[in-house]
Amino acid sequence: MCMTGFGSANAQAKRLHDAVERNDLAALRALIADQVSLNERDGQGRTPLLLATQNNRVEAARLLIEAGADVNAKDAVSDSAYLLAGARGYNEILQLTLTHGADLKSVNRYGGTALIPACERGHVQTVRLLIAAGVDVNQINRLGWTCLLEAVILGDGGARHLAIVGQLIAAKADLNLADAQGVTALQHARQKGQSAVATLLQEAGAR
Repeated sequence: MCMTGFGSANAQAKRLHDAVERNDLAALRALIADQVSLNERDGQGRTPLLLATQNNRVEAARLLIEAGADVNAKDAVSDSAYLLAGARGYNEILQLTLTHGADLKSVNRYGGTALIPACERGHVQTVRLLIAAGVDVNQINRLGWTCLLEAVILGDGGARHLAIVGQLIAAKADLNLADAQGVTALQHARQKGQSAVATLLQEAGAR
């Protein structure tokens, strides 16, 4: 992979990105030991840690995080290692970011926290981790959707999304926050034929 756009970054910083790209842990350890800057960007604005996260390279990410890489540094499309790990359900990397300073209030390019795409994509364990960490279950993104609304509107109503709705109910999410058109999660569930989700919401007091 060709790495361009490093600006003032030196050759060692480029080698750090290359080592992550190759998943060459020995080279990565050596560069970290040489105190190479961990947060230099490539042409897409990615730090080595974000590159490792994109490829779900857990050990590379662990080495970088434990050496002090910024888990909140964002690329050109507003992804950070923390946000991306949450969105993709890369739970080992996510847990590392959570224990090394993840900004729970940081948002992606859609104005949503890590919890919103995790709910949408049915990442049950990821949602559990993020709720336990204290991410706001009622945060609203630029589409006017909460994590509950995304779980229903973009979910399939199956077992994973049903479990996530249950987690959000247990976390005291506001079940009646409506979208920009005034439609609630329960109403969306009914419209989409998600009968199990609708029943769960209704029994929990949703309108």
